[in-house]
Amino acid sequence: MSVPTLVIANKRYSSWSLRPWLVATHFGIAFDEVGVLLDKPDTKATILRWSPSGRVPCLIDGDVRVWETLAIIEWLAERHPEHAVWPRDPAARAHARAISSEMHAGFTGLRSACPMNLGRRFSWAPRGGAAAAVDVARIVELWRDARARFGAAGPFLYGAFSAADAMYAPVVTRLDTYAWPLDPDIRAYVDAVLTLPAFLAWKAAADLETEVVPSDEVD
Repeated sequence: MSVPTLVIANKRYSSWSLRPWLVATHFGIAFDEVGVLLDKPDTKATILRWSPSGRVPCLIDGDVRVWETLAIIEWLAERHPEHAVWPRDPAARAHARAISSEMHAGFTGLRSACPMNLGRRFSWAPRGGAAAAVDVARIVELWRDARARFGAAGPFLYGAFSAADAMYAPVVTRLDTYAWPLDPDIRAYVDAVLTLPAFLAWKAAADLETEVVPSDEVD
């Protein structure tokens, strides 16, 4: 089996890159990594060498190119059935895919007001108005439902770490970075993700980055 190449952007900022990287790293799926710096004159042209969409992440596995986050995760799950990338239980797996798709398609209020930025920490202040507050309330509802129904065996949404946790990892960082007030059960989940060895590896690399993307820096 060939070793795929995962093309990503700055670890400090690139929430979409984080997701498949966490899945591959946590489950010990070997891959080569190519990093592309954001907000440079040649960023788009560089990405287009790898990704037909002009966006990252993109996975190249032999003759196959997969340029969308959820599709990359599905490719990894199909190529590595020995790993429970998605929960093994069918009901939990369906639930995990549903909330992951909801994450993929929504929560623009929170994402716009609170860009992922692993190089900053803020004191709590309301951000994004009602739209962000509604997003956070819905995310908390989804997390609590998953944990209550399927999470008894461990600290993650479905007990063990899965693709759903990877999909929500950038939200976890946002709630932490911008100091959103969290109830103890939600704080415990956030801490479980933030102390995952794969996430700590990503964060350590992000801490070494010096490039700044002004559009992802907020006051």
